Amino acid sequence: MSIKRPRFDQPRPSEITPRELFESRRLFMQQLALGGIAGAGLINNAFADPALARLAARANPAYIAKDKPTSYSDATSYNNFYEFGTDKGDPVQTAHSLKPRPWTVRIDGEVKKPLTLDIDSLLKLAPLEERLYRLRCVEGWSMAIPWIGYSLAELIRKVEPTGNAKYVEFISLADPRQMPGISSRVLDWPYVEGLRIDEANHPLALLCVGMYGQVLPNQNGAPVRVVVPWKYGFKSAKSIVQIRFTETQPKTAWNKSAPEEYGFYSNVNPDVDHPRWSQGSERRIGEDGFFKKKRKTLMFNGYPEVASLYAGMDLKKFY
Repeated sequence: MSIKRPRFDQPRPSEITPRELFESRRLFMQQLALGGIAGAGLINNAFADPALARLAARANPAYIAKDKPTSYSDATSYNNFYEFGTDKGDPVQTAHSLKPRPWTVRIDGEVKKPLTLDIDSLLKLAPLEERLYRLRCVEGWSMAIPWIGYSLAELIRKVEPTGNAKYVEFISLADPRQMPGISSRVLDWPYVEGLRIDEANHPLALLCVGMYGQVLPNQNGAPVRVVVPWKYGFKSAKSIVQIRFTETQPKTAWNKSAPEEYGFYSNVNPDVDHPRWSQGSERRIGEDGFFKKKRKTLMFNGYPEVASLYAGMDLKKFY
């Protein structure tokens, strides 16, 4: 695929805090505040935010990656959420302005039973599960996070898509009063993402309402997002206000901004590089230091059960 120069209003890699510098600075501050004490286990209680409501969810052993969970502090302080700034450390500093309640999500389009649900109704739609999923971002970093939610397919069944429904579009909140990054021109707001309907119906695709035993922090996409673990992180839309079923492929935010760099499918694929970042290897945040050898990127992020969705497709063409 051809290389496209970033738009003038997109941040250059040199303008974003280097990961190693950010991590070392953050680690120093954590150790200073906590006296060097580190928590352990699936939920790192030393870093959990007591202001966030707890969620009761059963661990589903069918969806537990064999990875060491990323610490809560790392997962909530190193984020891509451009509505709150383009630097990885911006969301944790600025997302306090987001008001996750009251909140409603409209589900409409090519469905027989359109719905508008508040966040409490979404929480009760199906039994909540805890699933330890990897999240791999296009810049070359990854995490392993215990998410809370249920298969997106549960919601899809409720609204009964028509025969015309070929895709599912996710539309995020775009409110400049709550989201300071909306004033920038880095993307065409609101943030839009999409999946083919068979992808959305795969049991791995998660409608997510929490992480680490509690509701989602604002900087991680409160109060509801999706998590699609075999795709790059930007496919997992955050702070969703509308889910729309369509006959045509949605025009997604990053694909509109730079189609040569961000394809609609965006499956994690070590054989298809981004023009500015290799996808053959990655660093796990909190584990893989600057001088440690990078780990090999796994096809579909290590979720081979989704391969049948793409049988016969040229994954270098449909990247």
